Amino acid sequence: MAVIVPKSDSFATSASPPTFVAIDFETADHSPDSACAVGLIRVSGIRIVKRKYYLICPPRRSFFFTPVHGITWEQVQRQPTFEVLWPRIRNLFLGADFIASHNVSFDRRVLESCCRAAKIETPDIRYVCTMKLARRVWDIRPTGLSMVSRYLGMPVTHHDALSDAEACAGIVVAALRSGVKSEAPD
Repeated sequence: MAVIVPKSDSFATSASPPTFVAIDFETADHSPDSACAVGLIRVSGIRIVKRKYYLICPPRRSFFFTPVHGITWEQVQRQPTFEVLWPRIRNLFLGADFIASHNVSFDRRVLESCCRAAKIETPDIRYVCTMKLARRVWDIRPTGLSMVSRYLGMPVTHHDALSDAEACAGIVVAALRSGVKSEAPD
C-alpha cells in the first residue's frame, strides 16, 4: 500500500474530482490493534455523501487513552468487534480513489493491525496524508489537526473520531478548492 504525499499540486487519480474516504481511529491503548472508535467520511467530488461513526470493542480491556478521547471500556464492551464491523467499513471504501487521514501513518497502522488481528485482507488503496498536504498547499506549521482546522476556519472536536475525520475531509476539499489539480501524482 502506497502512502501518497503530493510532490506537486496534484494528488487524485483522474481529471474529475476524486471520491475518497477520510478516516480517524481512536485507540484504547498503545497497541495499534486496540481501535475503540472510528469515524469515516465519504466524499464524492467536494460533497460529503456519508458520515459513519462506530464504537468498537477492542481485543483487551486495557484503556490507557480514556483521558484523551473520553471512551471507556464500559462504553465499548458490548459494541461489535472490528471483525464484525468490517463489512460496513469496507463498503465505504468501495470505489474510493484513496483514504485520507491526518498523520496517515497512525491510522494506516491501526487499520492494518485491526485487519491482521481479525485475519482480514487489508484494503489495497492509496493513502493521502492531510498533515503533509496542509504543509505542501498552505505551508502551515505546526500541522496538528486543530491548528490546520483553525487556519481553514473549520470546527473540530479533537479526538472525537467523527469530527476528526470530517476535518480531515475538509482539508482535502479545501486543497481541491484552492487549485490542487485532480490528476495523477508525479
